[in-house]
Amino acid sequence: MRWLRLAGLVGFMAASAASAGTVDAVTQRGSLRIGYIADEAPFSSSKPNAKPMGYAIDLCEKVANEVEHAVPNVKREYVEMTLANGFDAVKSGQIDLLCGAITVNLQRREIVDFSQPIFLTGASALLRKDSPDYLQNLFLDRPGARAVSQPVATSVIGVRADTTTGAILGEARSMEESKTRIADFDTHEDGLRALEEHKIDAYFADQVLLMSLIKRARNPSALEVGDRLFTHEPYAIALKRDDADFRLLVDRALTDFYLSDDFLPLLKTYFGNEAPMLHTQILMEHVP
Repeated sequence: MRWLRLAGLVGFMAASAASAGTVDAVTQRGSLRIGYIADEAPFSSSKPNAKPMGYAIDLCEKVANEVEHAVPNVKREYVEMTLANGFDAVKSGQIDLLCGAITVNLQRREIVDFSQPIFLTGASALLRKDSPDYLQNLFLDRPGARAVSQPVATSVIGVRADTTTGAILGEARSMEESKTRIADFDTHEDGLRALEEHKIDAYFADQVLLMSLIKRARNPSALEVGDRLFTHEPYAIALKRDDADFRLLVDRALTDFYLSDDFLPLLKTYFGNEAPMLHTQILMEHVP
């Protein structure tokens, strides 16, 4: 009977630990674990031996400030993740937040929950100015476009692996006969190099990421970012499912910051002249 009672107690303790909220877990370990994707400037990026930086990182810092009200002197641990393992890390409790250019969709919501949106963009392409005509006309909305020529048999569009844009591009290709091939890359930087070296004819990603990527090109004037958007990409911070209290804490921290005088200057830091429009959009669409 004693063994049965002991087994029951152990089972109860295990169940309680499994159902413990994120703030309880943070309190027990004394640290908030902030996961981030390193190759998503201006949302999240990092350099060797330096703290990660970016718009999403700064917003996660605001969340950490709110957590510190509940857990005084909590430490902040930054953990570099990838899109391939980041969501499972949130689910397992390895990290408490996942910050970056993280698109919300139903497939990911089966694994994690999300904060209220932090940004809205869509997918387009980065092109060389000598990319095939049909790609120019597909992605660029401008007067006097060149006549559409036949697609080149060796045409290749690059995309970062494990992204929502990559999945959408693959689905679009499978729905129609096309000789265009898709090449997966581990990082956006790898895709940029391949485009510059004529290994691919276009690089497909969220427009806001491409606008940052082109600035790091060897010759930015030889490239152009598409102005036609083909997807709807709302970004948010990923967090553990079934923890309404923690999600409320995160959303409260974001809302308070959106409504503060410090929000517009932050947007200007990362998005320049687009900041006033983004400020209005976020206040109108993303504040509860």
